[in-house]
Amino acid sequence: MMKNYIGKFKRNSLFFKMFLVMVTSIVAVSICITFAMIQMSEKLFIDQFSITNSKVVEQITTNFESYSYSTASVIHQAQQSGTVKSFLTDKNTEPINLAKATFKIKQQMDYYDSLVNHNGANIVIMGENGRLFSTNNVKWPVSEATLRQHPITLNAYEHPKQILYQYAPENPDHSLEPSIVVSKALLDRSMNQIYGVIYISLQEDDFRQMYSRYTGNGNDVYLMDQSGRIVSSNKRALVGQKEADLLKQVKEIENHDLKVKQINVFNKDYLLFSRYLPTFDMYLINLIDRENVQKNLVDKKTIVLISASIVMLTLCIVFLISRSITKSLSGLVKQISNMSKSNFDFYVTETGSYETKQLAQSFNYMLDELHEYVEQLMVTQKKQRNAELEALQQQINPHFLYNTLASVKFMVQQGDREKSTQTINALISLLQNTIGNISETNTVKQELNNLKNYVYINQMRYGDGIKVHYFVSPDCLEYEIPKLMIQPFIENAFFHAFNQKKEGYIQLLISQSEGVLLCEVVDNGDGMQIESGGDLPKSKGKRHFFSGIGIHNVQERIQLLYGEQYGVEVESAIGKGTRVRIYLPIKESKNNTNP
Repeated sequence: MMKNYIGKFKRNSLFFKMFLVMVTSIVAVSICITFAMIQMSEKLFIDQFSITNSKVVEQITTNFESYSYSTASVIHQAQQSGTVKSFLTDKNTEPINLAKATFKIKQQMDYYDSLVNHNGANIVIMGENGRLFSTNNVKWPVSEATLRQHPITLNAYEHPKQILYQYAPENPDHSLEPSIVVSKALLDRSMNQIYGVIYISLQEDDFRQMYSRYTGNGNDVYLMDQSGRIVSSNKRALVGQKEADLLKQVKEIENHDLKVKQINVFNKDYLLFSRYLPTFDMYLINLIDRENVQKNLVDKKTIVLISASIVMLTLCIVFLISRSITKSLSGLVKQISNMSKSNFDFYVTETGSYETKQLAQSFNYMLDELHEYVEQLMVTQKKQRNAELEALQQQINPHFLYNTLASVKFMVQQGDREKSTQTINALISLLQNTIGNISETNTVKQELNNLKNYVYINQMRYGDGIKVHYFVSPDCLEYEIPKLMIQPFIENAFFHAFNQKKEGYIQLLISQSEGVLLCEVVDNGDGMQIESGGDLPKSKGKRHFFSGIGIHNVQERIQLLYGEQYGVEVESAIGKGTRVRIYLPIKESKNNTNP
C-alpha cells in the first residue's frame, strides 16, 4: 500500500510540488496584502485627501492674492496721487483751506475704498504735517498720536519701499479688535523723503471671511507670521498667540518640500498642510484632525473576510489548472527524455493543454532552426576559411613586379637616376608592408603610405595624367582596417575609369561619423552602368594588377569580419565618374597609446 502511494507521488511529484508552492505563495501573499491594505488604506485616503485639500489651500491663496492685489493697487495710486501728497504735506491750517483739502481727500479716499472691495476695510493716511484721514474709523479707531508711535508705523518707516502686512493686537479693554494692517510709507522720490504713511486695516473677524467657508469640524486654517504669531484663524482663541512648535513644523515642510506632514500639536494628531505667501510674508496653514480622517477608513473585518474568500476561491481554481497543466506537461517531458542525445530529427507530439502544445510546437521549431543554423554555420565557416585562405594567398602579382622592374630598367637606361631610385624605394616599401607584414590589418596611416607608393609606381609607368588626392581626417590615422582593402578600388579606377578620358583625378576621402569609419574613392572618369540589383561591378581587362583581390572579395571579406551592416556601396553614372563608399566599424589600433 505504501509503495503504491510512493509511486503515485513520484509520478505526480510535479503536481504536488507545484500545488504546494502555489498554496503557500497564495496564502502568504494574501496575508501580506491584507495587512498592507489595512496599513495603506490610511495612506491612500490621506493622499486622496491631500489632493482635495491642496485645492482648498489654493482657493484660499487665490482669495488672499485677490485682496493683496486690490490693496497694492490702492497703495500704488495713493503714492502717485497729487491730492494725497498735497493733503499730507500742506501746512496751511486756515479753516477754508483745510475744508477744501478735506473735501478733496474724502472723494479720493472714497474711490480707494471702492477699489479694496471689502466692506470691513478701513483706509487711513497720516502725514508728516500732522493730518490724518480715515474712511471707516469705527473699524480701527486709532488716534494720530497713538498711530505715530505704533510699531506698524515704525516698521513702515524702517522699510519705506515695502508693502508690509502686520498684526495689530486688540487692546486690554477690548476697545480695539485685532486687525491685519497693510502699511506703506509714502515716499517723495525726488527728495527721497517720507511725507506720510497709508494704512489699510481689516479686522480679523472680517479677514476670516475670506476662508471661513473652507473650515469645519476638525478642519482648521491659520495665518502665521515669521515670528510664529497666529495672525488669523477660525480658532478665535488662538489669534495673537505665538506657537513656536507649529512654526518649526511649517519650516520643516518648506525646507523639505513636503506636501503633507503628520504632526502632534495642541495635544492632538493632525495632518499639516502649509504654503508660504510671499506677498504677506506669512504662512497659510491647514490642520486636519487625523482622528476624523481615520473614521472614514475601510472596516478591517470586511477586508479580512474578502481576502479569505478570495484565497479559497483561488486555491480551487489553482488546483484544477495545475492538475490539467502538469498532466500534459509530464507526457511532454517523457517524450523529450526518450529522445537520443544526438538525434535532432526527433519531433514531439503536439497534444495536451494549450500551454503544452505551445511548448511542443516551440520545441519542434527549435529543432528546425537548429538544423538551419548548423547548415548556415557550415556555409559561413566554409566562406570564412576561403576568405582566410585568400588573405594568406594575397601575394604580389609577378607581372606587376616584372613590369615595374622593366620600367626602372628603362629609367636607368635613360639616365633618370632620381626617378628610378624613388620608384625602387616605393616598391621596396610596398613589398615590406604587404609581404613582410603578416598581419591581416593595417592602420589607416600604413594603408595610406602603401597607396601612395602604389600610385607613384603606376604614375611612373603610365604617366601622371591621372592625379590622386588624399583627404584623410587626422583622427582616423590610427584606426585599423583590413589590409589591401582600399587598393583594389584605386586600382580599378586607374585601369578602367579612364579608357575614354585620358586625364582626370582620383580622390580618397576617409572620415568618421556616429561610430562608423567611412572610406570613399571618387573619380571623374568614364563612369559605368550599375545593375538594378545593386551588385558590385566586376573587374575587367587583361592588365597585370598589383594583387589578385577583386572588389567582390573586399565586400565578402568585410561582411565576414564585421557583419552585414558594413560593406561597399557604388554610385556611378556614364560620363560623370564613380563614387565607392566603404563602411567599416571603428577599431582602435592595438599599438596606439593615445587616449
